[in-house]
Amino acid sequence: MLTDTTQKKDNYKIQLPIFEGPLDLLLYLIKKEEINIYDIPIAKITKQYLETIELMKELDLEIAGEFILMAATLIQIKVRMLLPKEIDTTEEEEDPRAELVRKLLDYKRFKEVAESLTSIEERQRRYFPHSNFDWAKSYTQVQGVSNEELLKDISLFDLFKAFKIALDNAPKVTTHEVHTINITVDEQIDFLINELEIKKRLAFSDLMEKLNERAVIIVTFIAILELIKNHKIIVQQAESFGELWIIKR
Repeated sequence: MLTDTTQKKDNYKIQLPIFEGPLDLLLYLIKKEEINIYDIPIAKITKQYLETIELMKELDLEIAGEFILMAATLIQIKVRMLLPKEIDTTEEEEDPRAELVRKLLDYKRFKEVAESLTSIEERQRRYFPHSNFDWAKSYTQVQGVSNEELLKDISLFDLFKAFKIALDNAPKVTTHEVHTINITVDEQIDFLINELEIKKRLAFSDLMEKLNERAVIIVTFIAILELIKNHKIIVQQAESFGELWIIKR
């Protein structure tokens, strides 16, 4: 069934600012693939980077120019690495990836310092004048999370990864009957809010398994992004690349 998804967003173009940049995306891909940052497999990283850009386009997200510039840089590095090297050269040619690696390392150090300062600030906020207040216990009771499963915030790219898995697992189109999916982002926002009124939290994978249309998956994912943007929900996980949990603020 070939589905007409033209109306899936009800003329609802998402204006969601990208709150993480191209270097964040590269660092995320390097961490996910457990790659040595000093020896980046540029072809593999470029392919995954471009796939993420395509996901952003499919969701009608505004893609900052710096993402496109980084994509062009990766392609340029890939081309340079494929070109034959000069044999009769007295100077050792610099690795085409060297400048990118330097930028990644500098940004990684800056980000780690920023995260460390944020962590210190969050710890300071947990100090209360009443000594018998158990912050962790209170947090887990409110969020419906066990003491053994304290969650942490995720990145935008963790969400994109989960979204891509959901699309890949969606039923494949095999026929050519065209029909319209009568569902809007606002409807899916209401659906998510109602689900979170019933349950303390929703597992992202369980939620996506219930959606059997590619268009519905896309609309629901946009609804999740919109709720995050408006500070209505948070999405967290217990471990890197683990299950994503949608929690109402």
